[in-house]
This record gives sequence, structure tokens and C-alpha cells, in this order.
Amino acid sequence: MIDCCFLVTSSSAKSYQSLSSKYSAIEPPTWALLLAQSVRSKGFKVSILDANAENLSDNQIYERLKDISPKIICFVVYGQNVNAGTANMSGAVYIADYLKKKDKNYNICFIGSHVQALPKETLQKEKSIDFVFTNEGVYALRNILSLINFKSENLKTIKGIAFRNKDKIVINPPEKVVPNELMDQDLPGYAWDLLPFKSKPLDLYRSPMWHAEYDFEKRSPYASLQTSLGCQFKCNFCMINLVNRNDNEEIGVASNYSGMRFWSPEFIIKEFDKLIKMGVKTIRIVDEMFLLNPKYYVPLCKLLAERNKDDSLRMWSYSRIDTVKRPEVLDLVRKAGIKWLCLGIESGDKKVRLEVSKGKFEDVDVKKVIEKIHAADINVMANYIFGLPGDTSETIEKTYKLSEELCTAGWNTYAAMALPGSQLYKDAKEKNIKLPDSYEGYSFHSYETLPLPTDSLSAKEILKLRDEAYVRYHNYKPFLKLIENKFNSKASENIIEMSKIKLKRKIFGDKLNEN
Repeated sequence: MIDCCFLVTSSSAKSYQSLSSKYSAIEPPTWALLLAQSVRSKGFKVSILDANAENLSDNQIYERLKDISPKIICFVVYGQNVNAGTANMSGAVYIADYLKKKDKNYNICFIGSHVQALPKETLQKEKSIDFVFTNEGVYALRNILSLINFKSENLKTIKGIAFRNKDKIVINPPEKVVPNELMDQDLPGYAWDLLPFKSKPLDLYRSPMWHAEYDFEKRSPYASLQTSLGCQFKCNFCMINLVNRNDNEEIGVASNYSGMRFWSPEFIIKEFDKLIKMGVKTIRIVDEMFLLNPKYYVPLCKLLAERNKDDSLRMWSYSRIDTVKRPEVLDLVRKAGIKWLCLGIESGDKKVRLEVSKGKFEDVDVKKVIEKIHAADINVMANYIFGLPGDTSETIEKTYKLSEELCTAGWNTYAAMALPGSQLYKDAKEKNIKLPDSYEGYSFHSYETLPLPTDSLSAKEILKLRDEAYVRYHNYKPFLKLIENKFNSKASENIIEMSKIKLKRKIFGDKLNEN
């Protein structure tokens, strides 16, 4: 018998609509890989069933599970974007319901940002889920797997979970997260060998279009990995730090759990070596703040640069706009094979930007920073948010005009969403602001998406501005000329074709069956 099967599903078709079949990324299940390696390092037998990558039907999932007969089925519900932990709940819950109907004796648990944020609400609503993990789950999962059975009297002894005891929801005391000094030991890498593939490792996964220079051929094989966990900042719109949760409140707020933990550069370079040996050169560094602590990123970049003499690595990482200013750092980053930096510019209006980042955003000249990055031959994926607290139609247009002026090779804008686990979510609940009534409603691209209003703009107005800006930028002639010069004319043609896909929105009165 397998002790634990990590089941990965998604709601890709609903979350990304027509973009899902061709343009959206298929992300390796980073957290499932980390948990699998962690528990098998303690002698447990585990497997990963990635129904998303293999495009498995409901019945195919059930037949696979019958074959491996797991002690527990752990749905790992994260995803490629910060909102995906909630958006992907739809597909995960659907499969959990299906499996329970097939076999009521299945022990089903969930781990992911949504259940970390709302453990009680989730268990009240979703009867097919037996228990959830209230933080990263590393130690709680090991303790769960050590149980002989999962009766309530046994579950009461496990810190870091919430479970259903008849009609009552019990949230146990919190479990600690892996401390920084034990990261290499207790989260000892990735179980790459457990992932499915067609003809070579990681070929069922594909990068975002921009990461592959808008070239379909460069998207696979694709991998993602982390060199650190968490973030030290407390932005109102973000829920990343739920992984660090250390309380048992009914509603978790990520900004209460800010903090970062790091694997040692000497340890994590071994994971890069495994990927390179498997022929994987297109890699995402998932860390929220990769270029923040030079104690860790400088030696790692030096080690990567030694392996990138032929400049064949194609990697990207996140950074804040106020942490990448020094040319010598950018030169090292580029030599390491990091050809894209994903920057959270968020707003072109300083007041709006400082408000949502709790004043921790250093006031920098965004234009000069972008110029330095471009001078280092690094592409920028610029992230903006429309509809942050304080936004007006004028500040949103100011943000858009800044994006044209910066003219980065990657452009991404979301309408501000009260993601479960963020301060925006808790504020919206307290103010009785209407929130999405479905999991898909929290997806930035879905039909049912429902962003937050501001004092001067409705959710509908903000989303309209966002969708119009997407088409506007991706047909902006200086941008297309940049893409043609940096990559080739085919890349710009692919962008134009992608921009023709119109996302249907319920809030606009669109019908899903419209052509």
C-alpha cells in the first residue's frame, strides 16, 4: 500500500477559458514535489498523480487510485498564480466529491492556500474533505501518516490540522513550520522522479508564453523550484505568507505571518543540477523575493553562472522594483541564466503603491531601474494591478501610460481581488463588500471573476479597464517592434493572435455559449 498519494488537479478550463488549451502554463506541482520528498525521506511510500499534466478523466483518476491503494489522498491545491489556490479548489472539490461517491472509505485531505486561509468554512462547505492542513503541513503530514487510523480521537492529537468531528469543525493548535536551520534536512529537495512524462522528464509541463520568448517550441520541458519560502513584506493584496501560518483563527491573514526561510545555496544547486542533467533549461524560480537577501542569492547565482557558460539556461525569477538597482548584481543575475525578472510595479501612482505595501516600498525611479535591467540584457515581465484601494480612472490610466513608457517585453495586469488569506479579503468581509460566490470567481481570467470595487469605480468598470488595457498593450506598436527586434517576427505574430482571444465575463453580461 502507498502511504500517501499527492493528487494534483486544476480548474484550468474554467479559470483561463479559451487561453487554457494553448496559451496558459502547465506548472509542475512544486509543493507536492517538496512534500513527497520530505515524507519519503522518513520512510513513507508516496506517489504523485498529476491529473492536470496528464489530462486525466474522472474515471482514469479513480482507476489509478484503485491500483495504488493509498492510505490517504492529499489534494495539493496551489497553482501558477497567487490566486490559483482558491481558483483550483473548484476542480479539486469536484474530484474529491466524485471519489467519495465511488468509495466512501477514502481518507481525503487538502493542503493549499485556500484551506490555510479558511479551514473552518471549507470543511463546513465541502463534505468530501475529511481534514485540512492549516499551514505548510510538513510536520503535520508526517504525524498524520504515523497514525494507525484517522478516527477523531487520533486526529485530535495532530497539530496543524482542522477536521470534522461529526457536525463540529475542530481546528487544532498550530504546528510549527520548518525552521531555517532545518530546511535542507526536513525539506530535502524535490521528488522529480515521481512526475509523469511523455518521452522525457518534465515534457508534460509548459512555461508561460513570455518566458519562452513567445515561442511555442521553447515552452517544454519546463520546471519550477524554490530557493526560499515566504516573504518578509506585508502587502494588503497578497496571501503568500499563509504557508507560514502559526495560529488557529477561523480566518487567516497572510500579513500576520511574514517571514522568509532559505535553503542553503550548496543544497539547492543540486536540484538545479538534477534538472540540467535531465535536459531542462527553461526554469522558473518561484520565490516571491529571490533577489532580496544577497547572503543566499549571490553565491547561488555564482554557482549557476558556472553551469551557464553556454548561456543555454532560460530562467526567470521575481523581484521587487526597489531591490534591483546595482549593475553588478544585474550582471551576475544575467550570467546565471536569469533572462527575465518579474517585477511587481503594481501602480504608476506613488500614493496607491505605498498604501498597499504598508509603506515598505522604497521610493525609486522606476524608469531608471527598468533601464538598468534592460541594459544588463534582462527582459522584464512587469506586473500591474488595477483597482487597488485609492485607485481612480485617472490613476489607472497613469499606471497604463507608465507601462507603455517602460515598454517591457512582458506585461501583465490584474484587477485587484480580495483573495482569501489577504488583508483585502478580511477588510471586504468586515465592510460587507460583495465577494465571488464561487471558487472560479477568484480567478483573474475566469468568466465568473469578481474584483473589488474602489470608492470611485465599480468592479465592472475596473475589469473593463483591465481587459481593454490587455488588448491595447499587446497591440502597442513600440512593444511589438521591441519583440520583433529582441526575438523575431513570429513572436510578435503569436502575441497578436493571443490578444484576439476575448475573455467572456459574467459581470459584462456575456454568455458562455457566445462565439
